[in-house]
Amino acid sequence: MRRLRDYLDSHQVRYFVISHSPAYTAQEIAASAHVSGKAFAKTVMVSVEGRMAMVVMPASRQLDFDLLRALCGTRDVALAGEQEFGGLFPECEIGAMPPFGNLYGMEVYADDELDEAEEITFNAGAHTELLRMSWPDYRRLVNPLVARLSRKL
Repeated sequence: MRRLRDYLDSHQVRYFVISHSPAYTAQEIAASAHVSGKAFAKTVMVSVEGRMAMVVMPASRQLDFDLLRALCGTRDVALAGEQEFGGLFPECEIGAMPPFGNLYGMEVYADDELDEAEEITFNAGAHTELLRMSWPDYRRLVNPLVARLSRKL
């Protein structure tokens, strides 16, 4: 994904691109690329009071909507459907968008378990490509709101 790579390059961030066979679920992708479910970050699209937002969490975890609602201070939080967000990422395959909501003008929430990681690996716009970079660099560039947002699958 050119937009993401240009952004990272302009901030002198070191990253690695990992190609893998086509995979679609977070756990399949992690296994295909030989990345642990805890080290692979999945992006979950949500609607918060009608605005699209991203939640980033380890693939081995599940979003806890009650925790997200409490964090956002509203009951109006729901999982977004592909028809709601598909057009927001024209250069990405549906479901393979990278967790850089800041590049698309949207809020990003990150599960605090990712704070324990040295690196973050995530979809890079295609179902056959991942990107790995340091968690501190990701956190500095995206500035997500970090909180407990998930539970084990």
